[in-house]
Amino acid sequence: MGVLNVTPDSFSDGGAYVDPSIAVAYGLAMRSAGADIIDVGGESTRPGSGRVDAVTEMARTVEVVRQLTAAGARVSIDTSRAAVAEAAIGAGADIVNDVSGGLADPDMLPLVAGTGVRVVLMHWRAHSATMADHAEYGDVVAEVVDELAERVAAAKTAGVADDRIIVDPGLGFAKRAGHNWTLSAHLDRIKALGYPVLFGASRKSYLGALLAVDGTPRPAVERDAATLATSMLAFEQGVWGVRVHQVRDTVDALAVWQATRRAR
Repeated sequence: MGVLNVTPDSFSDGGAYVDPSIAVAYGLAMRSAGADIIDVGGESTRPGSGRVDAVTEMARTVEVVRQLTAAGARVSIDTSRAAVAEAAIGAGADIVNDVSGGLADPDMLPLVAGTGVRVVLMHWRAHSATMADHAEYGDVVAEVVDELAERVAAAKTAGVADDRIIVDPGLGFAKRAGHNWTLSAHLDRIKALGYPVLFGASRKSYLGALLAVDGTPRPAVERDAATLATSMLAFEQGVWGVRVHQVRDTVDALAVWQATRRAR
């Protein structure tokens, strides 16, 4: 899953793809590089960020989705608003990547059920502006598994079919660095829920902290090698997919990993 942020303020590439023509060209370039899905997002969810209104979010995303799908790309819409998801589905998106797992908008899960698209239910506790206040766990793996199970149950109650559900442990969302590492090491527990797992560590701050020099975190755009390592460790644990900014290197590394598995 290639990341396409059509926002002015995302943590890694904010402002780079606000022009729709540039965004579409980049999305198609990621597809050519091997991305199976282009994930289009119109609202930053970086820690501490505020929200934009639905009209702004739709203005940023819908036409980009329309042009990408018209060109043959498979597109997911990264949104926690049902109205934005509905507009994007109308433009051709066939996956809703909801970082709130359906908690932010009570209309989201019924919309997904009614349209029949797939949905990514991410572990989430609060919006970005306040999520750091909710990063308290006794056993982070057990609690994330339990809370994801609750979101799966809510989706099924709303009428979402089992084969339409994907789960995501939500690295960095109401998680501190230690929580991210622990979840990354126990993705088998997430997978044991019985649903495909999406893993998204790309360029996140805990990688920058790991690679810090003299207390200065590695800049976001210099975290791709570390991201690649997390992706391959996630594939080794059987995840369904990884959400990344750097597509080609991930595709190449995955090819090497698959060839090695076949040789075994």
